[in-house]
Parts: sequence; C-alpha cells; structure tokens
Amino acid sequence: MREEDVMIGALLEEACLTLEQLSRACAAPPDWVIEHVREGLLPAPGDSPSAWRFSSRDLWRARRMLRIERDFDAVPELAALVADLLAELDEARERLRRAGFD
Repeated sequence: MREEDVMIGALLEEACLTLEQLSRACAAPPDWVIEHVREGLLPAPGDSPSAWRFSSRDLWRARRMLRIERDFDAVPELAALVADLLAELDEARERLRRAGFD
C-alpha cells in the first residue's frame, strides 16, 4: 500500500468506516482486519465483512494494535491487551486532568 493511500485526519465518534476504509486508514491489508475481527480482537457488528462498520475508536484500536504487533513482534492477543491497557491509562489521565491534577 502506498503512503499516499493512507487516510489521515480526525474522525468523529459517530463516523462509520467500511472494511476497506479501515484497512486503508491503518495501512494494513484487509485480511489483517478480517483475522482480528474473527478472533474477537476488533468489534464488527454484522455477519459479513461487507456489512461491517467501524468507529473512530475502532480505528484508534486497530492502529495501536498493528503498531504493537509490528514494533514488538507481539501476537495479536497481546497487542489487543496492551491496546486496552493504554486506552484505560489515557482515560485515567484525562479524568485526572479534568479534576485539576495535571
């Protein structure tokens, strides 16, 4: 996949991406996304890949998982766990920031 094919920008939480759009935005092959959905590591409501829709949160998770898998040669399950922990850490930091403990 060429670098210029990667989508860059901010998505709204309500945005819905197709399998192809998510794949392009992550710079990952569609088979990578399909495998992670079938293993339960990425949520995708719907019966078939053509019906799947992904949110901006799913995009964030997929990008982070892919980066962890590539950078640390991690298995997908470990990458998903680390992505979850990092998301919880980000949420805790945001709560502290809002409470004035930054």
